[in-house]
Amino acid sequence: MAAPALYLAGAAAAFAYVGAVDPNEPGHYPVCPMLRLTGILCPGCGGLRSAHAFAHGDLITAAGANALAVAGYFAFAAFMALWLVRAYRGGPVPRLALRRPHWWGLGVLALAFVVVRNLSFGAALAP
Repeated sequence: MAAPALYLAGAAAAFAYVGAVDPNEPGHYPVCPMLRLTGILCPGCGGLRSAHAFAHGDLITAAGANALAVAGYFAFAAFMALWLVRAYRGGPVPRLALRRPHWWGLGVLALAFVVVRNLSFGAALAP
């Protein structure tokens, strides 16, 4: 139970920090280098604002800042729940056995997210 508990504690500490230090106020966090250099929103742009809203329980604002990040939060929570249950029962650590097509699919999803959120009709996905 120690390993999943430590991972969960680290994630909780990160969310607590981002929840306490508002990324909407300038000067607390650096600006995205891709946004600064190219003006293009990367897949992670708005992720800190999303995490801040998520930490405060505002799922609508979190999804508005970065919907892909919110999906990642829930995927991480599901994996952690599975890991904790298996650790409690004495089972093996769950493995993410993603094959090459899965990784390509995730990459295509992230690329599509970037393209759509940078076009005028996808403005709802922009932070």
